[in-house]
Amino acid sequence: HVQIVESGGGFVQPGGSLKLSCAASGSDLTFYRMGWYRQAPGKQRELVATITSGGIAKYADAVKDRFTIYRHISRHNVNNTVDLQMNSLKPEDTAIYCCNVAHTWTQANYWGQGTQVTVSS
Repeated sequence: HVQIVESGGGFVQPGGSLKLSCAASGSDLTFYRMGWYRQAPGKQRELVATITSGGIAKYADAVKDRFTIYRHISRHNVNNTVDLQMNSLKPEDTAIYCCNVAHTWTQANYWGQGTQVTVSS
């Protein structure tokens, strides 16, 4: 079982920056993809960015060139942290952001509780 602790988020004006962090532990995370999804009011949950343990990152078109995802891997790959650096934030980035840890070929899939990001003037 994987435990997830999220931090970061909050309120920022348009053009500002925020960083989200997701700490995962409890299992060998070598074959898990980690990342962030978001859900805005009245909309479906959507992918923001994910990254494999090998460092292969994937971004939604809406956040490319503004957001960067980093993965920090501990010894034996048991504790991993994923940071999402969000720059040039726009009001349409306002959403609840949830960390996801998903095995690359089994059904194992874990979600964080979510953290609110609000971009407004």
